[in-house]
Amino acid sequence: MPEPALTIASLIRDPRLQQACSRWLVGGRCRMVWVDPTSNPLVELEQRREEFDAVLLEQGALSPEDCRAFGDLGLLMPAVVIGGVGGQIELHQAEVHLPSDQLEQLSYSLDAAVSRYLREGLAGSESSPAGQSTETPDRWKLANRLKGRVGFVGVFYKRDPARFLRNLSEQEREELIHSLERTYRDLLLSYFRDPAAANQALESFVNTAFFSDLPITKTVEIHMNLIDGFSKQLKLEGHKNDFLQDYRLALLDVMAHLCEMYRRSIPADAPLTGLPVQASGQPTMA
Repeated sequence: MPEPALTIASLIRDPRLQQACSRWLVGGRCRMVWVDPTSNPLVELEQRREEFDAVLLEQGALSPEDCRAFGDLGLLMPAVVIGGVGGQIELHQAEVHLPSDQLEQLSYSLDAAVSRYLREGLAGSESSPAGQSTETPDRWKLANRLKGRVGFVGVFYKRDPARFLRNLSEQEREELIHSLERTYRDLLLSYFRDPAAANQALESFVNTAFFSDLPITKTVEIHMNLIDGFSKQLKLEGHKNDFLQDYRLALLDVMAHLCEMYRRSIPADAPLTGLPVQASGQPTMA
């Protein structure tokens, strides 16, 4: 029996962006329901709270007051924010940010958003409106519902092999790689000048690399190709390029974060000697 679909509340104003997001979720486990962010969306979300499992938010679609009200109304849920990586937080600290030119990674970002939400225990931080009981109705114990539908272990430990890079079609594989290259470029451009933005880009890259089972060798190749391109451009413009060596720190950061995700992906009682290893040196969790 196929897994039940996750229902995503889509708070996106731009019709073209909404259509693009729908394209990259076709055939997946997610069903998007558009909620007009210009017509008091919090009321609709509160009324239908037991229906939604996650939220897809266009950056800037909600006012700061509405964003704060998410927590006040107990509406915190896994969130992917579509927009530039600038380091700002829209809804909560477990949200995942994805630029609009990198939507090829959207399904992986949703997996990461659910995992981060459950791992950080945000469901337990939901508050109730003033004067109401702090008891959360059983039907809105979102953490339990997510575990029941996709399972924390199901999302975080047992990734979907059908969406591994090596199992995609050639066109899908190329599109995902190009998207990851754009993410890594964002990371490098902001690495030293804007740490908060760099951290969001790093998390976006690592999330997709993990859930798509990107080989470590491909990660290194993406880094080296971008650095080589920067070096050639600087030479053409008559600038020095020695400082590019410092960007090895970015690659080390990516590797460290990936290692941590793989460490967390192995259950504490799993015998390490029984895990098959792929050519990239990463344990296979399929």
